[in-house]
Amino acid sequence: MTTNLIGTNGLSTDTLIKVSGLLKHFKGGNNAIGDIKALDGIDTEVKRGEVVVVIGPSGSGKSTFLRCLNLLENPTGGTILFEGVDITDPGTDINLHRRKMGMVFQLFNLFPHMTVIKNLTIAPMNLLHKTKAEAEEKAMALLKRVGLEDRANAYPSQLSGGQKQRIAIVRALCMDPNVMLFDEPTSALDPEMVGEVLDVMKQLARDGMTMVVVTHEMGFAREVGSRVVFMDNGKIVEENTPEELFAHPRSERLKSFLAKVL
Repeated sequence: MTTNLIGTNGLSTDTLIKVSGLLKHFKGGNNAIGDIKALDGIDTEVKRGEVVVVIGPSGSGKSTFLRCLNLLENPTGGTILFEGVDITDPGTDINLHRRKMGMVFQLFNLFPHMTVIKNLTIAPMNLLHKTKAEAEEKAMALLKRVGLEDRANAYPSQLSGGQKQRIAIVRALCMDPNVMLFDEPTSALDPEMVGEVLDVMKQLARDGMTMVVVTHEMGFAREVGSRVVFMDNGKIVEENTPEELFAHPRSERLKSFLAKVL
């Protein structure tokens, strides 16, 4: 029988992220505070090697939750443990931990005045102190994996949307992250370009990369997710394996959502 080891922080050593009581409130009208509860008490965890897919209607808090995981949004309350460290503690150097969290956005955020290879190597050289040769060797190997090694000297304006998003994924991977966070990575793409990005993400999952993915792609959630989390009104309504969640939804809210999207 396999036993999970317990670390000094009380977490099993295969738990990468543990979220407890996570709150995010935004100001409402008339300067009232806390009128809008984007996140209303989120409790969940992400284990190493898991692919956690977060689904739900627009405005349910999915992207806010993802952005809180690396403090791009500062939570109103609750704690986030990443590798056993409470990153919501004001004394924590969040930039050190962000280096281990790759982030891929809806829009690609590539530097338009830099070539692809420069986009990929600037952070490893500046933050990880890799030499130019080391950074370029890593970047070229990753470009080859996604079929874009011939675009190394191109500028973002010369790339299709799907190519830009694959480059954005490679840029995150160049930092050797322990987890990849994806915020609706295909929502800004033409339908014919969606598949090439999802193929890269599927390969990452097969290679054992820990991933948290906010997406509207139900097929991806079914095929690749280790666990699917359904959110609504800032809460986790239901979470389960893809097989169970899609075939046997328990809540009426999830049944209603799936009836509209499947």
